[in-house]
Amino acid sequence: MAFCELKNVSKNYGTGKNVTEVLSGINLDIEEGEFVAIVGFSGSGKTTLVSTIAGLISPDQGEVLFKGKPVTGAHPERGIVFQSYSLMPWLTVYSNISLAVDRVFASWSRAKRREHVMKYIDMVGLSHAVDRRPAELSGGMRQRVAVARALSMQPEMLLLDEPLSALDALTRSKLQDEINDISQKEKKTILLITNDVDEAILLADRVIPLNPGPNANLGPEFVIDIPRPRDRTEMNHDENFKKLRKEITEYLIQVGMEAATTDESLVLPDIQPNTASGFPNKAAASAAKAKSIALERYVEFSQIDKVYPTPKGPLTVVEDFDLKMRKGEFISLIGHSGCGKSTVLSMVAGLNDISKGAIILDGKEVNTAGPDRGVVFQAPSLFPWLTARENVELGVERVYPHGSKKDRKEIVEYYLSRVGLGDSMDKKAAELSNGMKQRVGIARAFALSPKLLLLDEPFGMLDSLTRWELQEVLMEVWKRTQVTAICVTHDVDEAILLADRVVMMTNGPNAKVGKIMEVDLPRPRTRKQLLEHPDYYRLREELLCFLEEYEHGPAGEKVKQNEAATKIENITIEEKPLETAKADKEEKQVANA
Repeated sequence: MAFCELKNVSKNYGTGKNVTEVLSGINLDIEEGEFVAIVGFSGSGKTTLVSTIAGLISPDQGEVLFKGKPVTGAHPERGIVFQSYSLMPWLTVYSNISLAVDRVFASWSRAKRREHVMKYIDMVGLSHAVDRRPAELSGGMRQRVAVARALSMQPEMLLLDEPLSALDALTRSKLQDEINDISQKEKKTILLITNDVDEAILLADRVIPLNPGPNANLGPEFVIDIPRPRDRTEMNHDENFKKLRKEITEYLIQVGMEAATTDESLVLPDIQPNTASGFPNKAAASAAKAKSIALERYVEFSQIDKVYPTPKGPLTVVEDFDLKMRKGEFISLIGHSGCGKSTVLSMVAGLNDISKGAIILDGKEVNTAGPDRGVVFQAPSLFPWLTARENVELGVERVYPHGSKKDRKEIVEYYLSRVGLGDSMDKKAAELSNGMKQRVGIARAFALSPKLLLLDEPFGMLDSLTRWELQEVLMEVWKRTQVTAICVTHDVDEAILLADRVVMMTNGPNAKVGKIMEVDLPRPRTRKQLLEHPDYYRLREELLCFLEEYEHGPAGEKVKQNEAATKIENITIEEKPLETAKADKEEKQVANA
């Protein structure tokens, strides 16, 4: 008898003509102490599946059995951690966890309950933050609280619903290690829902794809027979890991292609934006004659610094950032959270003032924002009352005023179709899922045909299939337009897939260019071709080793960081995302006016 068993489970939402068929005929057996990972795509029913096992919702057909008995409702024996933290904002770390412990173990003495709470706070490394409230914690720390709370109830089975997907690479890897450690020490039965193939292979005993809906069902299972403990860098040399990674990825790509609905018949009109270098107007023509800027220095970062004032004195976040980019080059910018990647991007976007140095784009110094730089944020910034089409049209009308109404309409429809929104162009942004909103933001940036495309972790919030699809779209558009681009990412594979060069940043404060890696892989690239290329894993290891080296910082960097930490004591300066930088810039302009 399986520890947890799903027998022909199906689940629909709605009634009559409005019914949405989510899960269909799910059969799954999980043994006691086993770690199973379900990988799938946005909207495939992963959360519905885990909620059914938890007893939060009931299947329309079939049944869920736990230790041989039907699941009829939620119970502490099945602990669950969702992607969102669901913490009480007015309670401290200790109180958020003790709230659950007090309820589950009401018969214990107060001292025993306190000792129990502290055990799990210490297990997830939050002893130093026991009296902090959620607003005072980073995203990774909040998720640690959620994990500690679930574990503190001592569930017999732990259900993890994409708990790490919104976190940066370093925080994610640390929590992966903690989950792995907990699974081995506590011998928990764990079901992990994830969209990250590497995460699934690193942690699980079995990996099972959930095919895209409607009527989502389970695909073939992949047994992970890689010995434990598993090390990320060492697995990069493991032929079994490479084989499993390739097989799972190719399966997901295949089912994704079968579910895709992109209209390939649409074509772009032959028209240039008014921001293009060759746009035929007198000012541009005059400037073109006067300029003799080499294409090798199309974008130039010259000894850039960014300094923020603090009560303890100035804090240098980015120092002497120096980089030259060729016209048409694609750069990936990678490094640990807080190293200044988004700060660099916000400065070249004109959304954040430069403290020292200069940025030159196509012969002109950058000192304000403009439509010649298209920006894609991690969180989409759309007007919720406008449709997807209208949100993209706003930019298109500004940079193609010389085009006909038909031209502008074709540009908008082409890019919305290319990002998979051909059937949702006229839906209001407020009615779209987060993934769909991000697609609109990407389509809007592409449609501007900017001189410089700036992407701030644009795929970080998306599932694997959507991310892979949009990476393909990005590469296809880049090939067509040869737009110069910078992409901030924490994803090693994404950095290699997209870039001509990967720029690695040292840890902040005083972050700078630590290393530049040439990606000499042939284009056009696909994820499948990448996995088969003999140099791919060599490049991947170079990046992983750099990130691993800077996880704690080389000796010199560590001294510098400790000095900065001492200087500012308890003050934390977090990198401003581009959205915040944009809002700050607009507020400053209004104040000056």
